[in-house]
Amino acid sequence: MGMVEREGGRALKAQRRGRPPVSRLAPHQAARTVRHILSGCPDQLSLPFALWTREAVQELLSRKFALQVSVWTVGRYLRAWGLTPQKPVRRAYEQNPAAVREWLEEEYPAIRAQARQFKAQIHWLDEMGLRSDHQAGRSWGRRGQTPVVLGTGQRFRCNMISSITNRGRLAFMIFRQRFTARVFLNFLGRLLRLMRKSRRKVFLIVDGHPVHKSRSVSRWLAEHCEQIRIFHLPSYSPELNPDELLNQDVKTNALGRVRPVNVQEMMENVRSYLRITQARPQLVKNYFRERHVQYAAR
Repeated sequence: MGMVEREGGRALKAQRRGRPPVSRLAPHQAARTVRHILSGCPDQLSLPFALWTREAVQELLSRKFALQVSVWTVGRYLRAWGLTPQKPVRRAYEQNPAAVREWLEEEYPAIRAQARQFKAQIHWLDEMGLRSDHQAGRSWGRRGQTPVVLGTGQRFRCNMISSITNRGRLAFMIFRQRFTARVFLNFLGRLLRLMRKSRRKVFLIVDGHPVHKSRSVSRWLAEHCEQIRIFHLPSYSPELNPDELLNQDVKTNALGRVRPVNVQEMMENVRSYLRITQARPQLVKNYFRERHVQYAAR
């Protein structure tokens, strides 16, 4: 009886040719390499790289185990270890891990419990500056010839302040002047007017910007304590704020892929993009799905 008769259609399927891939790393060496990759950055091991690329892992294998392999082999190893290329989250050296732990395990759960008790709505706020020369994305071109994108040589900028909730509400303000207590209070007044219909108290979570702690802001908050309260994130911890993801979205899609000719056009592009996002609550809710801010989605 032939192979086809014994195995049926499976015998006709194409089989992989050549030697089966065999790792030249011992299991304990592979485990040690993975620990290095997951526990820090290459420069902490005195490697001349900032991120874990295939070339960085290739150099690590050479230094630690005197193993010379190609970058393609390194890529195969990485996939076999369950690792994938990802955009890293930037974390400041000054960040206090204990304060972050306390925020996640104690402070924010307490804020959430208070919000339920007082039927308040939790808003996450942030500010950022926008520059006309910000660029995002890539453009196809001939190998070795960098594509040229025409735009004005003048640089101009504006600022943005926004707040979002895990229920899909977005409030924002675009302005040209410097971010001051007066600007901040203007936005807070607008936010309270937006919330007037729902008659719900606002629990506002902000970072440690000096404006948020200024005397005039503190006086205003004392006068409006029945309507709004402010809570502060741990220092140097922007990754804990879901509103940072809105900022990234705006920079990439409302600014980085277009070339405004003046500040008025730039502001209108950003304002238009935010209005579209504002009208689609599910887009705002999606910001809370990122791993580092999922804790705020509940």
